[in-house]
Amino acid sequence: MKKLLALLFLFCNIFLISAQERAYGDGEYFKFRVHYGFVTAGYATLNVKNASINGKDVFHVRGFGETVGVSKWFFKVEDDYQSYIDKDKNIPYRFIRKIDEGGYTKDIQIDFNHATSKAIVNDKKHNEKTEFSFPKETQDMISAFYYLRNKLDTENIKEGEVVEMNMFFDKENYKFKLKFLGRETLETNFGYVRTLIFRPYVQSGRVFKEKESLTVWISDDNNKIPLLIKADLAVGSLKATLTEFKGLQHSFKIIANK
Repeated sequence: MKKLLALLFLFCNIFLISAQERAYGDGEYFKFRVHYGFVTAGYATLNVKNASINGKDVFHVRGFGETVGVSKWFFKVEDDYQSYIDKDKNIPYRFIRKIDEGGYTKDIQIDFNHATSKAIVNDKKHNEKTEFSFPKETQDMISAFYYLRNKLDTENIKEGEVVEMNMFFDKENYKFKLKFLGRETLETNFGYVRTLIFRPYVQSGRVFKEKESLTVWISDDNNKIPLLIKADLAVGSLKATLTEFKGLQHSFKIIANK
């Protein structure tokens, strides 16, 4: 009987550990090549590090992108996005957006108080602070991706299914929607990889051609790595292709090498 109970507890512990496994962690790093066809327009990186904010253990995620070469001469872009995400609750405490896109600049810090459901938006460029309310489990545009990597049930998701979540961006609450398109074996820089295809709904107009202009290929494994992003813009289209990665939490499954 003791052995039976011991085995039962062992299996339960193994199950709980596996259920709590994260898709990402300290040291994870992605680098993407942003390109129009064969022309490289720029590079973007995503980096995860352990940090602390207001006495809480968090993951500090930084996304940085910039144009290079000829593209930089025509249209200089330097975008810096950061999010401080609670390790256990998967919610953001702070979001930073510091951008320079052809002279269009923003320098904003958003501090989330989830106990009061209030967000303090600090517009450093205009030296203005404003307070907004937000719904429960609201994400910022960086934390949303990492939240989905941990929480989305990709094993049982059905083609055509739409996932929704609350998001706060700049000074506005809105519903972020993500549509599952299906599965595909994708040829990547690392070999052939089984992927999940998603379509985030975006705002049409100044940047994107229409609401369904963005398509994302994610590795169909426990890492859920973003491998390819395609965007149809108001003028032309571009791709972001993963070129480098390190610090993965799980093995990266490649069907066949190139």
